[in-house]
Amino acid sequence: MEVTVNKVLDAKGLACPMPIVRTKKEMTTLEPGQVMEIQATDKGSTADLKAWADSTGNQYLGTVEEGNVLKHYLRKARSEEERTEAKHPDVVSLDDLLNMLEGNEKITVLDVREPAEYAFGHIPGSINIPLGELEHRFEELNNEENLHIICRTGTRSDFAAQQLTEKGFKNIKNVVPGMKDWTGPINKSH
Repeated sequence: MEVTVNKVLDAKGLACPMPIVRTKKEMTTLEPGQVMEIQATDKGSTADLKAWADSTGNQYLGTVEEGNVLKHYLRKARSEEERTEAKHPDVVSLDDLLNMLEGNEKITVLDVREPAEYAFGHIPGSINIPLGELEHRFEELNNEENLHIICRTGTRSDFAAQQLTEKGFKNIKNVVPGMKDWTGPINKSH
């Protein structure tokens, strides 16, 4: 498969949210309709970039895997296709989440990080459905529960909160900033 690209972005070795941060910055240098190739090694970058493109109106064209490098292709939206990057409005801090868990409030914590990230440390009792699988596994979740969604930084959980809201879920909160700053109890299952 031969894809004509206007710009190549090297995001190899970077973890979430850096591939998206760099993509956002480089996307501003493209003309509408041009294509960028983002080279990444973070396995979660496929779901992250797809969700970011969906939330901004840019077009996710696909991903090609070459060895351990993922080559993602995005097309910059024309002005009539662009939209302001969406953000889920209901946000909860790590301290508030910890207080709810310690107070035995009836909440479900959904961790949308990749399985390897989850295995090296997660909130006890949390459910792991990676962002890239959420589209096909959302029915495993109870629409009536208070869902608190967490990832490493708050970026993937924001995309997940938007996806679930579009699917009709009502009680969704995005936990920010995410597991990188979590000081509460941790389960490790690696």
